[in-house]
Amino acid sequence: MDKIFLKKVGNKIQTLRKEKGLSQEELACDAKVSRSTISMIETAQNDITLSKIKRIAKALNVEPYELLKFDK
Repeated sequence: MDKIFLKKVGNKIQTLRKEKGLSQEELACDAKVSRSTISMIETAQNDITLSKIKRIAKALNVEPYELLKFDK
């Protein structure tokens, strides 16, 4: 995947996670992924699959498309 896209997705997830007062560990538990996966996604060190986007979005109580919607 494009590194710029991954950075935008990671930043969006990190922003939403912090707005909801969740730690990486808490989000990981809710999304049924490892904490290191959340860390790697937030820092654009790992590709993200559609299934992970859906699980993370559910854990953040947002629609999946919201993780892919960016300001210009």
